[in-house]
Amino acid sequence: MEKEDLQKVTDLVKDLVLRLLSQNPNPNTPTPSPQSSDFQNSLRYAVRILSSRLTPSIAPDAAAIAESIKRRLATQGKSSQALTFAHLYSQFASKTGPGSVNNKWALLYLLKIISEDRKSAINGPDSTVLLHNLVYSDAEQGSDSRVMRSRESREKGWNNGVLLLAKDPENLRDMAFTEYVNLVKEENEVSEEVLVRDVLYACQGIDGKYVKFDANVDGYALLDSIKVPRATRIMVRKLCELGWLFRKVKGYISASMDGFPAEDVGTVGQAFCAALQDELSDYYKLLAVLEAQSMNPIPLVSEAASSANYLSLRRLSVWFAEPMVKMRLMAILVDKCRVLRGGAMAGAIHLHAQHGDPLVHEFMRRLLRQVCSPLFEMVRRWVLEGELEDIFAEFFVVSEPVKAESLWREGYQLHAGMLPSFISQSLAQHILRTGKSINFLRVCCDDHGWADAATDAAAAAGTTTRRGSLGYGETDALESLVAEAAKRIDRHLLDVMYNRYKFKEHCLAIKRYLLLGQGDFVLYLMDIVGPDLSEPANTISSFKIAGLLETAIRSSNAQYDDPDILDRLRVKMMPHGTGDRGWDVFSLEYDARVPLDTVFTESVMARYLRIFNFLWKLRRVEHALIGAWKTMKPNCITSHSFTKLQQAVKLQLLSTLRRCQVLWNDMNHFVTNLQYYIMFEVLEVSWSNFSNEMEVARDLDDLLAAHEKYLHSIVEKSLLGERSRTLYKSLFVLFDLILRFRSHADRLYEGIYEFQARTMESQDKNKSRRNGSDKSSEPGSWIGEGRKALTQRAGEFLGNMGQELDAIDKEYKLLLDNFLSQLPVQQHIDLKLLLFRLDFTEFYSRLRQ
Repeated sequence: MEKEDLQKVTDLVKDLVLRLLSQNPNPNTPTPSPQSSDFQNSLRYAVRILSSRLTPSIAPDAAAIAESIKRRLATQGKSSQALTFAHLYSQFASKTGPGSVNNKWALLYLLKIISEDRKSAINGPDSTVLLHNLVYSDAEQGSDSRVMRSRESREKGWNNGVLLLAKDPENLRDMAFTEYVNLVKEENEVSEEVLVRDVLYACQGIDGKYVKFDANVDGYALLDSIKVPRATRIMVRKLCELGWLFRKVKGYISASMDGFPAEDVGTVGQAFCAALQDELSDYYKLLAVLEAQSMNPIPLVSEAASSANYLSLRRLSVWFAEPMVKMRLMAILVDKCRVLRGGAMAGAIHLHAQHGDPLVHEFMRRLLRQVCSPLFEMVRRWVLEGELEDIFAEFFVVSEPVKAESLWREGYQLHAGMLPSFISQSLAQHILRTGKSINFLRVCCDDHGWADAATDAAAAAGTTTRRGSLGYGETDALESLVAEAAKRIDRHLLDVMYNRYKFKEHCLAIKRYLLLGQGDFVLYLMDIVGPDLSEPANTISSFKIAGLLETAIRSSNAQYDDPDILDRLRVKMMPHGTGDRGWDVFSLEYDARVPLDTVFTESVMARYLRIFNFLWKLRRVEHALIGAWKTMKPNCITSHSFTKLQQAVKLQLLSTLRRCQVLWNDMNHFVTNLQYYIMFEVLEVSWSNFSNEMEVARDLDDLLAAHEKYLHSIVEKSLLGERSRTLYKSLFVLFDLILRFRSHADRLYEGIYEFQARTMESQDKNKSRRNGSDKSSEPGSWIGEGRKALTQRAGEFLGNMGQELDAIDKEYKLLLDNFLSQLPVQQHIDLKLLLFRLDFTEFYSRLRQ
């Protein structure tokens, strides 16, 4: 400041002091003059305030200071003065330009403090209490400086936390500072600037001159030979924790990128290392700034620092607060993810993102967006393109090399260990099915229409088909994309199955042929193959049976079916052993080609085969009873030709025939009602439910579940389930007994026919003998033995057949009663309809009582 300006400022200060003293004169003294002691004391006080380096601890806000002054005047009952002040302040604040005051806040604050200090004065200006809200600081630096008090300054300069300014003729303050500097030099062998630079080296994983890595304590520490205060040693150790954390993080990055093979790290691990490296780059920038500041000397308390950009250990602890939090988090993640890969690594990192600290939350979110980028790219390509680019086995969807028919069920599975925790199980299942549907269409159906469906799904979800469209934290966008893709691709898949591959028509064909729903075809087939199937199984030609199958198709309404369906229907002769008949090994099979074999797998067709064998056996029993009835009905009429027989033989014949017909009626009642239950209550009801579920199926899994439910219902209700094994065995024993009855019935009527023929022949021979035209009959024949011998043999035959029929009837009733008694106890299945149809008159119930 020039000499003229300095003189001008001095004159203005004198004028201001004189005006203030004139407005509030001391009643004990005359009007103040420039030569009075009061004026001189006040002037010294004003100069001391204006020349001090004290700054207030509040924020510089002129409007706030003005409002505070106005509020104080109003609360003291000086409303008029408050209005006057407000008017003056508005004029003062509005003045701008040359000649105006630039720092209006400082001027207002000075006047406010002087006013308060003057009112609190007790012994005059010399002992005025300095402002309570001021702290000693470096006005030029604008930063904190250390205040060192000596014993003399604590006694004379401070009073209950308030700094008193007074004359210091003995220079006690400077002496105290000098004493403190000497004390610091004695206690510290190394200066603080050197320690700061060593700490910065340690935080970069580099040993300094005095701070080195100690393997025994697993960290950086000052050398024991260096003489420093214990507090300084502790602070250095705490600051160097950042270097220990940096060493761990940097070591993991180096090992992952250079030390381990790529397949052990994976793309997610590489992304994690890249994210850590990005964070370390910001960390390096901070260290570079701090190293530049560390070159500036640390000023003493008594000195005015030439620059505010110096660095002390305490300042370093403030600078390291945020990097310490981030580095500690990265070190924790490194320890956690050292043995993890792929989705498991992303899930483990996600668990640490659930934090209430905004700094930690934002840091983890930024880190996870980079880490999860490869994972979300895999998800995007899987649900939109069906591509599984998982070179290092990191994705939660895994593939297995299987045949085409097993692609849907076994080709792709979820790997629970690689499923990150921020993707729910249901969403993972949708992701799995969507990509699996695309691969099923591409591989099994040879269809490419899924590409348009995927494009429409991406457009509907607002997601592009390029990299970067999905990321961590965008779960809603991911769910929307998966839902849209699944809906469109599944709909397209069902359209292909229903329209192009005619799934419903093939299911109906299996019902009509393998489940014997085509009545005319089944009846004709059984008629033409019956004679051949009655032969031993090892003598039957499968080619001949295949020809008979073709004949049955052309002779029934089956000929009008789709040629593709009829071409799939074939004869299958099951493995057989000694003593098996053709009936035991004959079966039909349906050739379900790709992609239908995804539904009609080998195990499913084996269950269909088991159902066919049961229904074929039931139809065979029905066919046997029908054949027995064809044999029995004419003989009821021809039996009148035996009127000339002896009464005993006649009664025995009628009794035997009646027992045979009654037993046939019982068996026919059982078989007819059982067949009705199976064909209508089981097959038709199950088919109706299956048809309804096919209409509402949303994807192939729903279709498979509906078909499985349909097949399971048939197996259980047809008594073919594991829990109905006892009932199933009892039923088949009844079937064998009915077939045995058919054999006895055939033998009975064959014997009656032969007896009738012998009787007619005997009568003709007698007529010829009486006419002299007969020669001696052959010895040992019925004719030669005469009518008496015929009657005797007929009696023996009918007696034996009657006993056999009685034995069959007794065994049948016992087996039937056992079967009916087991029906009500089958808790896993509802057999009330079958029981009601078999015992609707409660005949068997009363019989058991």
